[in-house]
Amino acid sequence: MARQDERSTIDQLMAAAAVGQGGALVVAGEAGIGKSALLDTAMDSLDGYTVLRTDGAEFEQELLYAALYQLCAPLLDLRAKLPPVQREALEAVFGLGPQTSPEPLTVGLAVLGLLHEMARKRPVCCVIDDAQWIDDASRQVLVFVARRIEAERIAMVFVARDAASVPGLAALPRLPLTGLPEEDARRLLGTVVRSGLDAELVERILAEAAGNPLALLEFAHDDGPFALPRVRPSLPHVGTALKSQFVHRFEQLPSDTQPLVVLAAAEPVGDLALLRRAAELLEMDPAALSVAEDAGLLTLGPRLTFRHPLVRSALYASATPGLRRRVHGALAEATDPVTDADRRAWHRAHAAVDADEGVAAELQRSSERARMRGGFSAAAAFMERAAQLTPEAGSRAGRLIAAARLHLQAGSPRAARALISKAEPGLEDSRHTQARLLRARIDFQLGHTPQATAALIGLATQLPGEQATEVYLEAIASIMFNDNQPGLLKTLGAAVQEQGRPGDASPADLLLHALLDQIRLPVEQAVPAMREAVTACRTAADSAAGHWRMNLACQLAIDLRDDAILREMTDQQVRAARSQGSLATLPQALRYQAISRIAGGGLNEAACVLAEAHALDEAAGSMRVVGVDLVLAAFRGDACHYRELKKLTGADGRPNETVGEQYARAVLYNGLGNHEAALQAALASQSRHRAGSYTLWAVYPELVEAAARVGRPQEAADAARLLERLARAHPSPWAVAQWLQARALLGEGENCDMLYREAIDHYAKTGVHIHHARTRLTYGEWLDREGRTAEARTELRAAYEMLSSMGVDAFAERAARKLRAAGEEPRPQDTDDDPLGVLTARERLIVGKVAAGASSREVAAALFLSPRTIDTHLHNAYRKLGISSRRQLRELSG
Repeated sequence: MARQDERSTIDQLMAAAAVGQGGALVVAGEAGIGKSALLDTAMDSLDGYTVLRTDGAEFEQELLYAALYQLCAPLLDLRAKLPPVQREALEAVFGLGPQTSPEPLTVGLAVLGLLHEMARKRPVCCVIDDAQWIDDASRQVLVFVARRIEAERIAMVFVARDAASVPGLAALPRLPLTGLPEEDARRLLGTVVRSGLDAELVERILAEAAGNPLALLEFAHDDGPFALPRVRPSLPHVGTALKSQFVHRFEQLPSDTQPLVVLAAAEPVGDLALLRRAAELLEMDPAALSVAEDAGLLTLGPRLTFRHPLVRSALYASATPGLRRRVHGALAEATDPVTDADRRAWHRAHAAVDADEGVAAELQRSSERARMRGGFSAAAAFMERAAQLTPEAGSRAGRLIAAARLHLQAGSPRAARALISKAEPGLEDSRHTQARLLRARIDFQLGHTPQATAALIGLATQLPGEQATEVYLEAIASIMFNDNQPGLLKTLGAAVQEQGRPGDASPADLLLHALLDQIRLPVEQAVPAMREAVTACRTAADSAAGHWRMNLACQLAIDLRDDAILREMTDQQVRAARSQGSLATLPQALRYQAISRIAGGGLNEAACVLAEAHALDEAAGSMRVVGVDLVLAAFRGDACHYRELKKLTGADGRPNETVGEQYARAVLYNGLGNHEAALQAALASQSRHRAGSYTLWAVYPELVEAAARVGRPQEAADAARLLERLARAHPSPWAVAQWLQARALLGEGENCDMLYREAIDHYAKTGVHIHHARTRLTYGEWLDREGRTAEARTELRAAYEMLSSMGVDAFAERAARKLRAAGEEPRPQDTDDDPLGVLTARERLIVGKVAAGASSREVAAALFLSPRTIDTHLHNAYRKLGISSRRQLRELSG
C-alpha cells in the first residue's frame, strides 16, 4: 500500500526522539482513511520504546481527565519522584488524593515530569487516538506537554479527523492522510472481494470509497446475512456511507442482540463486567454479543472494542430514544456510586425522561468535584446538564448562571453568554444584577470595549459596598492603560463619589479612592490618599485578598516616585504569587518587577524577568502584553525591536496599551536625540490626562526634557508644575530630584548649576540609577553649552560609563557624541563587564536561576519546561561562556 512516505515521517520523528530531540505530530484524515492502522504498524516495529496510548471516546468528552488518566496510568508509580506540588496536583485530578483545585499548568508539568522520568530509562512514544473526542482538560495538558518535549526522548502522535477543529493541534506539525491511489485501492479491494463480483459494482465501490481503506473493506463485505447493500452514489460523504453500511449490518442482527450492542455503545470504557451487570438488570443475555462479534461490528476481549469509532456512534445514534434511556439507566445502576460517581451521574442524566431534582443534584456534585480538580470545562458541562434537569424555575436559572460562570473560567465566554440568555427569564429580581454583571464581564473579555467597561461601572452602582469596590477596581484595571474613551474614568469617579467613602475602609476601598483621586484631583490633594493606599496594600500583600490589586498599588508607588517601596512591593507580590502557585497573577507581577529593575538600571535583569513572564504566558496560552517590553526597548535605544513590539499592540484582539506606549516612545526618542518626536508623544499623553484618562506621571520629565531641547519650554509648564506639586506633597529623593532637574532644564532660577548638582545628589540617595545617570548627562550637556568644557567632560564621562554599563545605549551614545565634541574619545567599554552578554534571554534567565543555587528540576518547575530542556539550555550557555560546571558559572556571575 502507498503509505511509505507517511511511515517515513513517523519513523523520522521516532528516530529524533530516541536521541533527545523529541517532537509532536498530528496524523489527520477522515474516518476510515487508515490513521490508526498506520500508527499500529509503526508502533509494532518500534524497538526499545515505551508506547503509551489513549483513545478519545465520543461519549466521554464531559468526563474530566478521562483520556489523560488512560495515558498516564502505567506511569503513576513514578509520581513519587515528582516535586510535592506536582505530585499533589496529579493525585488531585486523578482522584488519588485530596481535591485541591490545582492549576492546569501544574498538572501539565506533572505529566511532563512523569514522561521525563520514564524517558530516562528508554524513549517514550505517546499515541493519542481520536483526539477530536478527548475531554478538554486532557487535551489542554497533552498539548502543553507536546510543546515542551523538544529536548526530551519523547515523541507524541495525535490522531484526529480534522486537526484544525481541535484547539491546540493546529499549531503542531501535521501529516495529512488522503485516499489510496486507484491502483492500491484495487489491490486492497481484490484481497477481500469474492470472485466473479460484477465489474460494474467493483467500479462503483471504488468510486464511492474514494480510496478510503475502511470504506473499501466494508463496501465489499459479503458475509451471509450481512451482504453488501447496493452502494448509493447519492450519499454525500464516505463517512455517511460507512455509517449506513454499519447500521444496515446492525439491523440484520437478531432482535435479542441489538439492544445489547446499543448497551455496549453507550458504555465508552468497554468494561465487560459492568456490561454483564447492566445486561442482567435489563434481563438480557450478554452471551448474545458474540453474534455481533461474528458480524464484524465489535471485538470481545479484556475490553469490548468496536471495530471503528464510527460503528459505535452510528449504532448508538440509530437506536430509539427510549432504548438509549433504558441502557443508560441500567449502566447507571450497575456503576459503583462510590468509586465512579461522576460516570454514574452522567449515565443517570442520559437516562432521565423529564426533570429530576435528584439527578440534577447529583450532577451538581459532579460539577463541584470537577471544579475542585481544576476542570472548569467538565464542571460547566455537568452544571449545564444539571440545569436542564432542574424542575424548579428559580433553581434552574441559578444553575444556568453557575454553568455560565464556569464556562467563563474555562475560557468559553460565548458559551457563557448563551447560558445567561437562557437563565434571565427565570431569575428573581435580586439575581438579575449578578447575571448582568457576569454578562458585562463576558462582553469585556470578548471585545475589550469601552461599552463593556461602562456596563461594569453602571452595574457596580447597584452592588453592596465590598462587591461594588471589587467591580470598580476591575473596571479601572480594564481601562487604565488602554482607555479609548476619554472621560470614562471621570464617569467612574463620579459614580464612586455618589456612594461616598466607607467609614471602616479596607485596603481595596483605599486603593479605589486613591486611584480616582489621582485622576480627578490636583496632585497635592491626591497624594495623601495614594500614600495611605500604598501603605495599606503593603501590609495586606501576603494575604489572600486579591493579589491582582497589588499591580494597581505598585502603579501608585511608581507615580509617587518611591523606588524603595516599589522594589519591596514588586518583589513581595512575586514571592506571594510563587508561594501560592498563583500562575494567573505571576506574569503580571513579574512585569511590575521588571519595571523596578529597569528604573534601577538592571536592564539585563529586567529582560530575564520578562522572559519568565513570557514563558508563563506561553504555557498558559495567555495573550502577551508588551507595554513593559516597549519601555525596556526604549531605554536600550533599540528602535527596530521597539517597532516590532509596537506591531503587536492592538493586533489580534490585544489591547492597544496606549499609556505605556506613549511613555516608551517619549523615552526612545529622547535617547535617540529626536526630541521633537519625543515631545509629540509626551504631549499626546498629557492631552489624554487633561481629558480625564490615566497617564503615567513618569512621562512628564520626558516632556520637560524634550520641550527644553527644542526650545519650547512653555509647552512644559504644566508638566513642571505637576512635578513641583508632587515633590512638595511627597518629598521622596526621586520626586525631588526630577523636579530639580526639570527646573534646571527649563532654566528656572539664576543658578542652573546648583539645581543640577542638587538633583544629582538626591538621585544618589535612590536606587534609580538610570535616571541618576541621565541627569549627569543633561548636566554635562549644559556645562558644555556654557563653555565649561573640562567640567563637562567629567560629567559626560561619568554619564557615559554609567549608561554604557547598564546597556542604556542610545543615551550613552548621546554622551559619547558630546565627549568627542569636547575633545575626548570615550573609552570603549570592556565587554568582560558583562560576560553573560553572549547568551539569549532564555539562557540568561536559566543561568541566573542556576547561579543562585536552583537545581535543573527547580528551574524547570518555575519555567514550565522539562529538566532535560533546562539542561540543554544550560549546556548551550556553558559552551558559549567557555565553562563546564555550575561552580564556574557562579564565579562568572559574580
